[in-house]
Amino acid sequence: MKAYVFPGQGAQFVGMGKDLYEKFPVAKEMFEKANQILGFRITDLMFNGTEEDLKQTKVTQPAIFLHSVILAKTLENFKPDMVAGHSLGEFSALVANGALSFEDGLTLVSKRALAMQKACEKEPSTMAAIIGIDDNSVEKICAEINEIVVPANYNCPGQLVISGSMKGIEIACKKLTEAGAKRALPLKVGGAFHSPLMEPARVELAEAINSTNFSTPVCPVYQNVDAKPYSNPEKIKENLIKQLTSPVKWTQIMQNMIADGMSSCTEVGPGNVLQGLIKKVSKDMPTQSA
Repeated sequence: MKAYVFPGQGAQFVGMGKDLYEKFPVAKEMFEKANQILGFRITDLMFNGTEEDLKQTKVTQPAIFLHSVILAKTLENFKPDMVAGHSLGEFSALVANGALSFEDGLTLVSKRALAMQKACEKEPSTMAAIIGIDDNSVEKICAEINEIVVPANYNCPGQLVISGSMKGIEIACKKLTEAGAKRALPLKVGGAFHSPLMEPARVELAEAINSTNFSTPVCPVYQNVDAKPYSNPEKIKENLIKQLTSPVKWTQIMQNMIADGMSSCTEVGPGNVLQGLIKKVSKDMPTQSA
């Protein structure tokens, strides 16, 4: 079974999507439609902006979404049997597999980015990558800390990103290093994504998602909140709302896709981070970039 996966925040680079814009008339049309929907020329920032421009959450998320979705649109023989997306990438996956229209997907991603940016401004918060220690130890140590700090991204065996208050992350990094983690690296991110600190953004996004029409997708989407496949539009919506304050269970998604018969995996979007993570779960799984 052919799987297609879609990256999340952090995969952006200056010049992303420019080749698609210049080569495919349908890509140019979609990019220009995106400029209209967003109310600013995101193509200028994607093609010719600076890294700082692209790091703004309100730019990063729509930019990665656009690159991924438009790339999928230009692929020959794009017939997925299963899809998944890492955090923001779940929206790209839902548009690519027909659960959401391009316009609605972009509108939701833009609202998500703005709501998350606003939530980050309320209270300083951050994330850190914990490498070389088992997930159970990370979960246990986070639970013992009397600050907000939680597992946020289960990326692959031996790599888990935690999220929380500045103090919580500082304490957790120290304790996890003492417990045997090879590295505990604070990340340069805008805030504590996939943590309780995103609750204001979740409430705001829930309203937008609930008022948007979702269709039955052409194939199941393995969703971040519980790593299970879904085709029911109402369940997909429910899980998408929970996603902002819940961890991304990417390791479990890959394990479930493999168990369900995944025979090859194509990463659709900027970068190749997800291919590396898949190889940590199954080194023999054929992977490629779209």
